Amino acid sequence: MSRALFAVCAGCSVLLSTLLSGCVTNTVQQVREASTGMLATDSVVVLGRRSRPSVAETELDYISCVGDSVGSGGTKLNVIPEQDFLDAMFPWFEPRTAPVNTSELPNLIAEAPLAARMSEIGLRYLVWIDGATKRTEQSGSLTCSIGTFGGGCFGFLSWENDSSYEATIWDVRSGKSVGKISSDAVGTSYMPAVFLPLPIIAPVRRSACGAMGDQLKTFLLQEG
Repeated sequence: MSRALFAVCAGCSVLLSTLLSGCVTNTVQQVREASTGMLATDSVVVLGRRSRPSVAETELDYISCVGDSVGSGGTKLNVIPEQDFLDAMFPWFEPRTAPVNTSELPNLIAEAPLAARMSEIGLRYLVWIDGATKRTEQSGSLTCSIGTFGGGCFGFLSWENDSSYEATIWDVRSGKSVGKISSDAVGTSYMPAVFLPLPIIAPVRRSACGAMGDQLKTFLLQEG
């Protein structure tokens, strides 16, 4: 088993970028449990928790973002869109029957009809993502009012968001986990207001998505 740690800071080096968006610090960690590698005919799918509605479900737009990231760029991989995969695998991954956590995946993948269908669509790796973006801290105040001669807002708000996600990668041919990747992004957003609010938003979830997508491509392509 091998471990790796990567850290980057996005949106902090250029003054104009800082004025338009808050600073985001992103940390990526990976644990490798088995060797990987992909042929030109192999595909990967990125899934989130399907037991909806649930307070623990991973945001749908984050899942789509990671899938788009893995399927783009110079080292892009063949990605099966989540909804296409769900349609092809009906009814195994419908909200009422889908696994709730990764411990249920080995038995599910081992079912012969499901394994056969995954083979038909060329699926090699199933990436299961858990996590969420949460507001962890807020300070300041903002007051808006309307009067006879107009209105406006005055004050200053700041808040911190934490995007914490973990991807478990499953080799559907062996039915075993080959590793895990976690992406944690923390950023502070601001909203000063003198008559009009000026939001300066830290792209926390987008940064976590990009880091996760890039690391997934590197992880799956490396034979290690």
